[in-house]
Amino acid sequence: MKRIAFLLAVVATTTFMSFDVKEDVYRIDAEKSKLTWVGKKVTGQHSGGITLAEGSFTVKSKKVTGGSFVIDMTTITDVDKNERLVGHLKSDDFFSTEKNPKANFVITKITPLEKDQYTVKGNLTIKGITNEIEFAATIQPSGKQVTAKAKILVDRTKFDIKFRSGNFFENLGDKAIEDNFELNVELVAIQGV
Repeated sequence: MKRIAFLLAVVATTTFMSFDVKEDVYRIDAEKSKLTWVGKKVTGQHSGGITLAEGSFTVKSKKVTGGSFVIDMTTITDVDKNERLVGHLKSDDFFSTEKNPKANFVITKITPLEKDQYTVKGNLTIKGITNEIEFAATIQPSGKQVTAKAKILVDRTKFDIKFRSGNFFENLGDKAIEDNFELNVELVAIQGV
């Protein structure tokens, strides 16, 4: 009887251990990752880049299960090197980077769709204001690396960025700026870095 109890205990322990799969952390490689933005207005558009300060994905059984990312808002650039525009984007009219130098995003749910395609839901914080956003992403874990790509539309007015928004100001004519800006994300994360 003792022998049967011992064998059952070994089987139960082995079974439990085989299902206890550890989560691995993959840290963002800022040198290989890229964030670009596009803001549109009636008469055209502006675009530029911004730097990811830090971030990571959690991976379990070769599937990304979560992640969090910090964006350095003070690094906003304009592709045309328009320093006046960059200064305005850093001002209180837009991102108020002196008071809010960082923005962050925390994944709350990842839903697989088809091979490498996911719906990502999470909390985005800009200017100290947090809103839930959802977007489609291509996420590819492979060996000791995870790559992710997404095009995210962000409604700036939900983060108290209302400058020249047609929803808040009348008679803007060709000076109106679209409420949504585009954030294009290309991330590379490495395990154990």
